[in-house]
Amino acid sequence: MRREPERSFQSLSCSSGLQAPAVGPYAVVAEGHEIAKGNEMPTIDVQVHVYERNHPGRPWAAVLHGPAEVTGDQMVKAMDDVGVDGAILVSPYTQYRYDASYALEVRSRHPGRFAVVKPVDPTDPEVADTIADWKKTPGTVGIRLMLAAGPPVAPDDPGVNRVLAAAAQHSLPVNVLSWGRVEQLGPLAARNPDTRIVVDHLGLLQPFEPPKPAEPWADLPKLLALAQYDNVVVKISGAGTLAKEPFPYKDIWDPLRRIFDAFGMNRCMWGTDWTRAVAFLTYKEGVDAFRLTDRLSDGERTMLMGGTLQKIYGWAPSLR
Repeated sequence: MRREPERSFQSLSCSSGLQAPAVGPYAVVAEGHEIAKGNEMPTIDVQVHVYERNHPGRPWAAVLHGPAEVTGDQMVKAMDDVGVDGAILVSPYTQYRYDASYALEVRSRHPGRFAVVKPVDPTDPEVADTIADWKKTPGTVGIRLMLAAGPPVAPDDPGVNRVLAAAAQHSLPVNVLSWGRVEQLGPLAARNPDTRIVVDHLGLLQPFEPPKPAEPWADLPKLLALAQYDNVVVKISGAGTLAKEPFPYKDIWDPLRRIFDAFGMNRCMWGTDWTRAVAFLTYKEGVDAFRLTDRLSDGERTMLMGGTLQKIYGWAPSLR
């Protein structure tokens, strides 16, 4: 495996600049979920990754761009430093493939801060049983399909449709990495109207390291075409990596507004995709670009940075 230069997570998670306020205390509401008191709502990151250093007990399948490790404790500290209350842990496919055991361990140590999404294998004939078992696992809120590589997926692909059907049966949103071929999600959404499909990372190819794409928004019309399907939701994650301007990334807002207008804020969820983006921005910058901008109303910010996520995943953080 090609190794990236070792970098410290803590050195990449913060920066100078305006300090965003921490979110206040919570009040318990129905179904065991918790939301902030009064008009405050928790800030929730829709996608972060945690992982150990490569070791024989849990070996990496490949090297992920980013620090040598991002432990659960390190991720919690980074979130606390900028007032992020909770996050969805997406088990990193690059390193762990379909094994989400480390993400589950982190969630068990920080049950009020994280929920977990794991990749599943559509070529596995037992994948429906895997999804059923996953639904029973504490702290799980979704599954993930990796459709950005390999041959294009046909609308009637038996494995992918098996996953989508099982996810609907167990009320689990399906996160889909499909950058470079986001248009293939339309027919799948149409065939599976009861399945909530969550488009990872705007459906747009995002860089891991410089240089950035010459036309980062070239496939935006393909994403906007998916707005006609009520069961499709978009992660507004990693958007800062598409900016040509430095922080606070003012050039991302016109294309993002087109997405907000097409899907509505009730189908858009903010996230950092930490730690893929470390070559371009700190965790604090990924948060503050959305928290401090004047291109969102207070109501839009509330929905985008946690409110919609609570409805889509049926989960909210709790501080005990």
